[in-house]
Amino acid sequence: MSDALSVLDDLRSESEELDRLVAELAQERWALATPAPGWTVAHQIAHLAWTDRAALLAATDPGAFAAEVEKAAAAPGSFVDEGAEEGAALPPAELLAGWRSGRDRLWRALSEAPAGARLPWYGPPMAVPSMATARLMETWAHGQDVADALGVPRTPTDRLRHVARIGVRTRDFAFAVRGLGAPGEEFRVELTSPVTGEVWAYGPQDARQRVTGPALDFCLLVTQRAHRTDLALRAEGPDADRWLSLAQAFAGPPGAGREPRAGAGR
Repeated sequence: MSDALSVLDDLRSESEELDRLVAELAQERWALATPAPGWTVAHQIAHLAWTDRAALLAATDPGAFAAEVEKAAAAPGSFVDEGAEEGAALPPAELLAGWRSGRDRLWRALSEAPAGARLPWYGPPMAVPSMATARLMETWAHGQDVADALGVPRTPTDRLRHVARIGVRTRDFAFAVRGLGAPGEEFRVELTSPVTGEVWAYGPQDARQRVTGPALDFCLLVTQRAHRTDLALRAEGPDADRWLSLAQAFAGPPGAGREPRAGAGR
């Protein structure tokens, strides 16, 4: 479980960083609109709390989680929004307390899971380190929406390595969820750490197709927090280029992504 514990420690740090952003907010600022259409700051935290509860069920009561999957399958276009809406209607103090309690319970459940355990999810079953990575990815991505709504810049950390890794690993999923065949060859992905300048490399060094650029930009892309044209990512090869237009690191139906910033471009 050493790999899982390492990711779990980073998940806790990522959650605490977001917690500090919202802990002292005045009640009216919880109602600020975020870049996700129809979602306020409260919706973003409510979604994290809702997903943590789902992950806790997956880790502790697979039967109950299977019932949640059936509900999701019955309303694929609305179940995520409905979960966020329910939580966002709570008083901010109650919502915040529930998120804190839920993520702590999930952290304990994942840290105590047997080695090699695979947990059910809305997509394929996930190993414990993968589940922890997915929770970190979501926490970081929704934290970005909160920071954007509040106008607060965030300092990137090397915790982004986890987000980048899941972004690379979900390449074929991003094609499949759109009914497209996955590329028949691996890509080389080379991303530059925002902290040390180190290159995080994935895939064969001699791959014919590749993606290169800042790790932060790649993470913004695969979580669909920024449009490709606003990011300094380069693709070599037609399949790699296509991937950058549909990359998606999160489970569920294809995301709509974000519109390009007017006059922007990096």
